[in-house]
Amino acid sequence: MFQANLTSVTIFFFLGFSHYPKVEVIVFVLCLLMYLITLLGNIILISITVLDSHLHKPMYFFLSNLSFLDIWYTSSAFIPMLANFVSGKNTISFLGCAAQMYFSLAMGSTECVLLSMMAYDRYVAICNPLRYPIIMNKSVCVQIVAGSWVTGCLTTLVETVSVLQLSLCGHNTINHFACEILAVLKLVCVDTSVVELIMLVITILLLPMTMLLICISYAFILSNILRISSVDGQSKAFSTCTAHLTVVVLFYGTALSMYLKPSAVDSQEIDKFIALVYAGLTPMLNPIIYSLRNKEVKAAVKKLLSVHLYVL
Repeated sequence: MFQANLTSVTIFFFLGFSHYPKVEVIVFVLCLLMYLITLLGNIILISITVLDSHLHKPMYFFLSNLSFLDIWYTSSAFIPMLANFVSGKNTISFLGCAAQMYFSLAMGSTECVLLSMMAYDRYVAICNPLRYPIIMNKSVCVQIVAGSWVTGCLTTLVETVSVLQLSLCGHNTINHFACEILAVLKLVCVDTSVVELIMLVITILLLPMTMLLICISYAFILSNILRISSVDGQSKAFSTCTAHLTVVVLFYGTALSMYLKPSAVDSQEIDKFIALVYAGLTPMLNPIIYSLRNKEVKAAVKKLLSVHLYVL
């Protein structure tokens, strides 16, 4: 049987949703709308956190980084897919596939770490309010964000290089709408047990372990909130955590269903729709969720809009 190193393949073909022509058009329209809303919502969120001095706080610094990650993640997944649908080619070069695989996985991995650090930020803010400005100073916040990026990018580099070194058996058709690492791995015709072990270890570190940190943080937060005698104080504390918890449930729910499902459950069609939620719906909803539950963000948006209307 003919074996070819993955790097010797010059072009890949996407099956996408070609088996369902009617669904494919609907998916294109939905993805285009999700992408445009994601861009608009996250750019607005980044803009107000930079322009409004009242939002120059650790929580909004982390939130602006989360928005930046979401823009990059959605762009890496959706732009090639939308371009292929318009052109009708459904192809991608090897370098393009490698880049898409790396950037989409790196953004998702970085977001895992950042969300756990945002939970720690809420823990310090609620459980140690007097020491919060000291503990979460500007230097610490920058180090946390930088550490999240480095962790996400380095772990993804290990996974991507491991997969790209494997051999194919003349296959270059990916049963997906993007160069998703698990879909590319299915093209390999040699033993993948070592690579799968590496990916499993990294996935456990980035998903269950960060989830454990989030759960521990919120266990302390809940315990502290229940000790607050004032109903208004409890309500305010809960409101600062609700948005983050909602985002965590959306993000980790889809991520766990993709990367830690049982090996017996293997449906490429289901994986594609889960990937759409993971790459499109969650990044689109993040700025909406944070805006609806946050009075400071809503006030900043109104202020920004009023300034622009006054100028016009």
